Amino acid sequence: MFGLFKRLRGAPDSINPAVWRDARDALPWLQPLDHAREARLRNLAARFLHEKTITPIGELQLDPSQRCMLAALCCLPLLEFGEAGLQGWSQLIVYPEAFRVNRTHVDAAGVMHEWEDELIGEAWQSGPLVLSWADVLADCQDPTAGFCVATHEMAHKIDALDGLLDGTPPLPRPWQKAWARDFQQAYDALGAQVEAGVQTPIDGYAAEAPEEFFAVATEYHFSDPALLREVMPDVAAHLRRFYGESPFASA
Repeated sequence: MFGLFKRLRGAPDSINPAVWRDARDALPWLQPLDHAREARLRNLAARFLHEKTITPIGELQLDPSQRCMLAALCCLPLLEFGEAGLQGWSQLIVYPEAFRVNRTHVDAAGVMHEWEDELIGEAWQSGPLVLSWADVLADCQDPTAGFCVATHEMAHKIDALDGLLDGTPPLPRPWQKAWARDFQQAYDALGAQVEAGVQTPIDGYAAEAPEEFFAVATEYHFSDPALLREVMPDVAAHLRRFYGESPFASA
């Protein structure tokens, strides 16, 4: 059935060489890739463009090279995992800049609280991935600063593939156990630092929840792998195995 499904959905069109060149020039993460990894990423980006609807919001317009940029950046965490990481959702929504969402929460006393969050990215477990175009461009301008919103949100999508958003993506059982142990230890240590008011070497937002810890660590893998290796060597080793070597590994 899986093979039949792959035949029915069709092969993606190859990406125009000029479009790919423009996207590659705009994305600092692509430039250090060797030929084999770049070719793999190009094929994944073609699959992304074939399967996903990219919806700009408001007056934002995205030309083919910019759409290719988004596809390639979203596929960067799939270089080793493969196109299975694209399953379960069909739309990328792109806002011109940070966007507001309404939140509600009912507390233990039954009181409903409502507020607004300003976000630069969001990933719905069974729905779209949402990005701020301004923040994607900001990440491109400073690619080694520890931030990469597209890879952060894609980490959530990968995490959710096994049905649980818990900071552990689908893995073989022995690796999953080692991953869960090492990530939990690092997450607990970071949480203790945040609770104590200690300035943490990586973004304290990672202490919000295990799934956010995985997503933030993913950002550092792609944007500041040296710092991640220094402060969380076990986590860094798992991510290097899962994602492959960071494009900035030698930086």
